[in-house]
Amino acid sequence: MSATTPPARRSAAEQRKLDAALTDLFERKITFNQTLGLKVLHLGPGGPRLAFEMRPELVGHYQYGRLHGGVISATLDAMAGLAIMVALGEKHVDESAEQVMHRFARLGTIDLRVDYLRPGIGTQFTASAEILRLGGRVGSAQMRLVNEDGTLIATGAASYMLS
Repeated sequence: MSATTPPARRSAAEQRKLDAALTDLFERKITFNQTLGLKVLHLGPGGPRLAFEMRPELVGHYQYGRLHGGVISATLDAMAGLAIMVALGEKHVDESAEQVMHRFARLGTIDLRVDYLRPGIGTQFTASAEILRLGGRVGSAQMRLVNEDGTLIATGAASYMLS
């Protein structure tokens, strides 16, 4: 392969296999995400998104029924981690789903910053992330959390160890 020839893209069937494996990892195998109730909404173009429903277990302020700040922080961290995983899959489009999944073995948060902009009031929350940099050892992302009305609740920035 020459320097100008792009790597062969994995087949559509192999991409579906990777998407299913990522969803399973995120929703079931990372059990803390189950505790939060995080569900993958989208993995494709436009960036990944996830959502969760407000439940009594997630309330941080009993009088106002606001979302706990730790839930917000953990959700943004998980969202960025998912975005990094998706970006690694796109960076290595010539690899099988199994090969890409092995790349996540050492993935871990290095740094996380959260800006709480408004009280976490709502019945459903959606998180999204944008990858700022995906290097060989470190990746970084910016995240957003909104409620069902689209009100921006919090933003975040994070760095992750990739290898």
